[in-house]
Amino acid sequence: MTDIRSVEPAGTPRNPRHDILTPGALAFLAALHERFEPTRLAVLEARSSRYERLVAGENFGFLAETEAIRSDPDWRVAPPAAGLVDRRVEITGPTERKMTVNALNSGAKVWLADFEDANTPLWQNMLEGQANLLAAITGKIDFVSDEGKQYSLGPSTGSGTGTGSGATGAGLPTIVVRPRGWHLSEKHLLIGGERISASLFDFGVYLFHCAKLQLDRGSGPYFYLPKMESHLEARLWNDVFTFSEEFMGLDHGTVRATVLIETFPAAFEMEEILYELRDHSAGLNAGRWDYMFSAIKKLRTRGKEYVLPDRNSVTMTVPFMRAYTELLISTCHRRGAHAIGGMAAFIPNRRDPEVNAAAFAKVLADKTREANDGFDGSWVAHPDMVALCREAFDAVLGTKPNQLDRLRDDVHVTAEQLLDIAETPGGATETGLRSDVRVALLYIESWLSGQGAVGVDNMMEDAATAEISRAQVWQWIANSVTLADGRVVDRALVQSVIDEELARIRGEFGEARYESGRFPDAVALFSEMALSEEFTEFLTLPAYEQMP
Repeated sequence: MTDIRSVEPAGTPRNPRHDILTPGALAFLAALHERFEPTRLAVLEARSSRYERLVAGENFGFLAETEAIRSDPDWRVAPPAAGLVDRRVEITGPTERKMTVNALNSGAKVWLADFEDANTPLWQNMLEGQANLLAAITGKIDFVSDEGKQYSLGPSTGSGTGTGSGATGAGLPTIVVRPRGWHLSEKHLLIGGERISASLFDFGVYLFHCAKLQLDRGSGPYFYLPKMESHLEARLWNDVFTFSEEFMGLDHGTVRATVLIETFPAAFEMEEILYELRDHSAGLNAGRWDYMFSAIKKLRTRGKEYVLPDRNSVTMTVPFMRAYTELLISTCHRRGAHAIGGMAAFIPNRRDPEVNAAAFAKVLADKTREANDGFDGSWVAHPDMVALCREAFDAVLGTKPNQLDRLRDDVHVTAEQLLDIAETPGGATETGLRSDVRVALLYIESWLSGQGAVGVDNMMEDAATAEISRAQVWQWIANSVTLADGRVVDRALVQSVIDEELARIRGEFGEARYESGRFPDAVALFSEMALSEEFTEFLTLPAYEQMP
């Protein structure tokens, strides 16, 4: 018998919602681990080998060995599943209890229930998040705040018809779960003495408890797949889905997945990724923030030609980002798959109508551009932004559920266009440097304290923006970037900015909050990530090891 051991952190409170790891669920997780862990390690090793080739001079391009897949005009992905036909507005957020209720009451078509970038992987968060999803699907979820405010599911919230609803009650959004990426492991569950893949843990627990409940409600077990870098990683997911369907007695193709094209390598393999998942595919998403992070990470040794300007000046209309989204739409629609646009991270501030008005105008313009380009839907991070996103897509879609009939035959994107970072307008400024440091420090402190979706200066920040921030600082140091005021970015300058921004944060938060938080740990981790000679692949890997 396989040794399965849950490693509870000291002081973990016992709660009925923790009883999610039933014997049946653990047996399923053990089966997934034993079957797929060797392949997971192999695809991660392939990532490293590919990067070594890039450092040696190889460049990104469309794969010669898969040209037959790209040139075959006949294959298509499976038709959209119930609840995933109309996806014009998707709201994202962690699976904590209040957010679960608010997301399902938001009026969005889809809720991305996030165990990844908007979540902190405390063991208690992971278990309670799974229990919250189970409660939501059975209509048994509510929440009472510390102030006594009651949150509960509305009986018929949203503008949908209820077909394929992800929870009880007509019009509630379809639930799509985002597990953690292939590179992460779950240290609190050991199988045969080995940590289980965090991806397989998040996927397996949800599928085991919720797949048949979702099918009974006219929906299904649906997923968003993050951080993939190649079609071979998509093939691994497809094999996981097929095995799991057989294990649980589900029809082939029951599981559906939307892939986030949020790594630079994956942009060159979009078609192959759809092909590998075609019976289980629900489309592709333009994960804009992580895509920028990945571009920095993968091209960091290529010199100043590949250095990005201030993060906030890299819009979706700059050449290399425009090429990426145009290619994504045309690739998806040629194969019958949904193309979902990027995040609107603005958080409305009800005390500042002028800030809101300016931000709303920018978000509406961004969503209108996406809808006019041919995207089938897009993301927002806050319930107050749902109506704005819907307005943009309603204006283009009307009564149509999607734009799958817009094939975008006019799009012809080359590898050179995807690589054309040098044409990105803008420069490096002190304001941009300070923003990177501030966002990273505030986010890392909150992440280490147990909160993974963090409001900073009217923006909802998650792990992706923290990754961009620390990677950009590293890139500017490595390339001795000159700021607009003439100063060269080096370790001494960055250290002074860290000190000054930390003092500013201390004044804003007050001594009590500062002293009770994890700011020293955040500073140490950010400094290690941004100032070291070597680049660390993911901020969340060393950060996770600092958690109980």
